[in-house]
Amino acid sequence: MIKPVKPLAGKEVDMRLSIIIVSYNTRELLKNAIESIYMTYQNDDLEVIVVDNGSSDGSTAMVKEEFGDVILIESSENLGFAKANNIAIKQSKGKYILLLNPDTILVEDCLEKCLAYMNNNQSIGALGCKVVMPDGKLDLACRRSFPTPEVSFYRMTGLSKLYPDNKRFAQYNLTYLDENETYEVDSIVGAFMLIRREVIEQVGILDEEYFMYGEDIDWCYRIKQAGWKVVYNHEAEIVHYKGASGGKRNPRTIYEFYRAMYLFYKKHYESQYSFIVTGIIYFGIGMKLILSLVMNQLKGHRRNSI
Repeated sequence: MIKPVKPLAGKEVDMRLSIIIVSYNTRELLKNAIESIYMTYQNDDLEVIVVDNGSSDGSTAMVKEEFGDVILIESSENLGFAKANNIAIKQSKGKYILLLNPDTILVEDCLEKCLAYMNNNQSIGALGCKVVMPDGKLDLACRRSFPTPEVSFYRMTGLSKLYPDNKRFAQYNLTYLDENETYEVDSIVGAFMLIRREVIEQVGILDEEYFMYGEDIDWCYRIKQAGWKVVYNHEAEIVHYKGASGGKRNPRTIYEFYRAMYLFYKKHYESQYSFIVTGIIYFGIGMKLILSLVMNQLKGHRRNSI
């Protein structure tokens, strides 16, 4: 059984916005992300907190030299996304808290649009924005449904890709909806997630059982369970340099991706389904993990043979 996280409490709030960036060997991307914050948000009611997860590429030295106003928290090891963010959340002072990836660039007025939208819609607990890739295509992870067994089946069998305009088959990434409209969703992505402090005080911080995937969708699940709305706002936009390096992936990241699936199902769905359905789900996750690891290894061999 996954232990519940402890809520945030007793913190003085004297900022409008706290932006938290967790970085691991992303020196140049991190620099560009921070620059985009200060270029697009001119108000001084802001604090930027960078948590460095044991980088070895000079990221911390860069932050110290070029961004004197940034609060830098240095870790000697990679704590994972959830735990590192939680450290900064506990230290933050903003009424609103934004989780932001270091491989993102804020587009003009993104923050102001999101803050205004949250301020005008008090029922919203978490807000995401339109996240586009460098080629202009939508990052599908920025608006999602929860991965119920049915939704996961359509995704893992490829039916969601075969029928992207079908409301039943394309539930996970909501590809049947217009990306240029604003609406309530189940989950947004941790690359850009704006949350009210009072929501965190109610539902708790990120679940640290997740290392680098799944913690965002888990948080959204708890936020909606507590009665708050989660909304995708198309009017605000960022660019996400997701997977820009390509090629062979670290096997640890593949393992954590599928481990997050297991953790989410076990925590939120296992008690709702029979042991037969649960067995099928766990078997499917295990097989997908093995297949992904094998394909990743073959990708490495192909690149080395060129």
